[in-house]
Amino acid sequence: MRSQMSHWFIAGDPTSDGERGRRSLMAGLLESTRTTLEMIKFEHTLFALPFALLGAVLAADGLPPARVIFWIIVAMVGARSAAMAFNRLVDRDYDARNPRTSRRAIPAGLVSLRFVRFFITGASALFFLAASQLNRLTLQLSPVALGCVLFYSYTKRFTTWSHLVLGWCLGIAPSAAWIAVRGSLSDPIPYLLSLAVLTWVAGFDIIYACQDVDFDRKVGLYSLPARWGIGPALWMARGLHLVTFLSLVAVFLLARLRVLGFLGLAVTAALLVRQHRLVAPNDLSRVNEAFFTTNAWLSVILLILMGGDVLLR
Repeated sequence: MRSQMSHWFIAGDPTSDGERGRRSLMAGLLESTRTTLEMIKFEHTLFALPFALLGAVLAADGLPPARVIFWIIVAMVGARSAAMAFNRLVDRDYDARNPRTSRRAIPAGLVSLRFVRFFITGASALFFLAASQLNRLTLQLSPVALGCVLFYSYTKRFTTWSHLVLGWCLGIAPSAAWIAVRGSLSDPIPYLLSLAVLTWVAGFDIIYACQDVDFDRKVGLYSLPARWGIGPALWMARGLHLVTFLSLVAVFLLARLRVLGFLGLAVTAALLVRQHRLVAPNDLSRVNEAFFTTNAWLSVILLILMGGDVLLR
């Protein structure tokens, strides 16, 4: 018996090749997942998630149940991950031709199309699972919401107003969170908060699109900067962000917020102004700072200050 056991240790476990194969497969899956999360800028889920949580806090007029908050977060992560991966998938040929995006994971061959499709399916399933755990209306509306965020990826092929479609997709978040808490939309606050997100996202997406004016015109993609020029497009973005601010003022008044809420409005105004001071028709060198840093801070600060106002009250 002892000699037989020694043979196993010396000669090796006959199942070791299979075990190595499984480990190699697992390592490959983990690496593909990491690459995909990096490709979709998973950390930028932070953009819209605070607005969803703010919608939930306002709907509950306080802190919603932990279970509801958890499933709202899961739903947001699932929907955004599916939408971003789908966008990278359907835009892969354009990304390969654009010098700014040619090093993204799919055109660079860092992740397979099969894995990206698998990832989209899994993220979509996660979103539907989260919706089913909230209430009946969230589950009924979940296919509509997912359909909207996936459809956006095709809009630059046929409409100049794709920026507004993207804004609509993210603007769903606070209203969806309101439904998750209350089971209905019988109040103007979620509509106003969704309008704020819609115009905020559309505005900063116009700014971001200014980088690709020449490429969009060359390949026939639609965007406001490509259609009207960078200068007019930036003015349109400013107009949209003015609507964002006015919508938030209306939320502040209807929700009867106080000092913290007012401070949130003041900081929002400052960040929006700064975002537009960072870019100019003849200088787009700080677009990434305007797009990523400023907007991430804006949503988080609004959640902390406006949400904190509700909680302290």
